[in-house]
Amino acid sequence: MSETFLITAEQKGQRLDKVLGALQEEWSRGQIQTFIDEGHLLVNGEKVKKTYKLKENDEIVVNPPEPEPLEILAEDLNLEIVYEDADVLVVNKPKGMVVHPAPGHTTGTLVNGLMHQVTDLSGINGVMRPGIVHRIDKDTSGLLMVAKNGLAHESLVQQLVDKSVTRRYIALVHGHIPHDKGTIDAPIGRDKKDRQKMGIVDEGKHAVTHFQVIGRFGVDYTLVQCRLETGRTHQIRVHMNYIGYPLVGDPKYGPKKTMDIGGQALHAGVLGFVHPRTNEYLEFEAPMPQEFDALLNELKSSYDKK
Repeated sequence: MSETFLITAEQKGQRLDKVLGALQEEWSRGQIQTFIDEGHLLVNGEKVKKTYKLKENDEIVVNPPEPEPLEILAEDLNLEIVYEDADVLVVNKPKGMVVHPAPGHTTGTLVNGLMHQVTDLSGINGVMRPGIVHRIDKDTSGLLMVAKNGLAHESLVQQLVDKSVTRRYIALVHGHIPHDKGTIDAPIGRDKKDRQKMGIVDEGKHAVTHFQVIGRFGVDYTLVQCRLETGRTHQIRVHMNYIGYPLVGDPKYGPKKTMDIGGQALHAGVLGFVHPRTNEYLEFEAPMPQEFDALLNELKSSYDKK
């Protein structure tokens, strides 16, 4: 599907690949340069060089090539399916599991496991991401909804667009948050200095996270519940780091000195949505993983003694 972008006065004079990378966070700088080289990206209907400097009102049209189809292997991964009917299912993804396959990573994903356990999983959303309408990071545990047909897919995606899906996460962060609740409203896009990270950038996508403190451990750690109003890549991790309270264990956005717990302490504990066929509101809750719960008990014990 082609995408069109119109360059503003603020963006003129900047490199094409840099600006487009900020506008479309799913594309890396390398992918954009490949689009340019192979003629999948045109500026005002013409091919340009990678170093092209943009002009105001330039029209960029991108027609990304179709991804190479992958043969997805069904694997018995013993997934915890919390709810399932003919239209939707809700699964509790374990920490350390990637949601969908990608080139170079075609096994051990949530999709591999779903293809083994779910007999009527639809091909909606392509071979690599059948039924997947949203995702959580590899090292984040918790609840995901999956569509099993076109009706369900369209409804769940629209609910995400309308910001009507309930998504609440539990996160352990560094530092002592003095206030009991707050809202972070800051746009998220590709970090200008590190393309492998997301960051708060003026031209990023609108992103809002609401948080509430549910526990404190001295001045060192705070346990918060985060409610997503939007769903940007790494949103909670980026937003909490932005206000000075990075997630414990986060290798990408956390401090150099953090706990080695195999990734960020983040759990998608509550998921709610309107059923696509019955219009009934459904809400599900998944308890924290055993290792997360054990970490909190250890901190509580340690700080109660101080």
